[in-house]
Amino acid sequence: MIVTEPSVDALEFEARTGWAIKPAGACRADVCVPLPPGAHAGPGRLDVLAVAAQLGMPVVTDAEHGLTAIGPATAGSGRALTTAVAPDVELPDVDGNPFRLSSLLGRKVLLVAWASW
Repeated sequence: MIVTEPSVDALEFEARTGWAIKPAGACRADVCVPLPPGAHAGPGRLDVLAVAAQLGMPVVTDAEHGLTAIGPATAGSGRALTTAVAPDVELPDVDGNPFRLSSLLGRKVLLVAWASW
């Protein structure tokens, strides 16, 4: 989730993260995590950094561009990823030949992604 303000609409937070804000706290499926007193930033708004800290979401901020990226929550599972298995994708290599990620099965792989937007 990428935000440009320190607070975010609670419904937008739920739509983008899967965590619903309820009286019991932030809830997803059968897991509810109580929110700290400073988590509410006004009617229907959340202090995204306070909520992210409580849910164990990694946060990266680019102050120069006014952007903050919030990663997946670790609350409930203790892990950011539910699995370490990457989907089998097929993309063209530098010569235009199809390359399948599964051809590297059993090897350590570093995936680097980039987008201009």
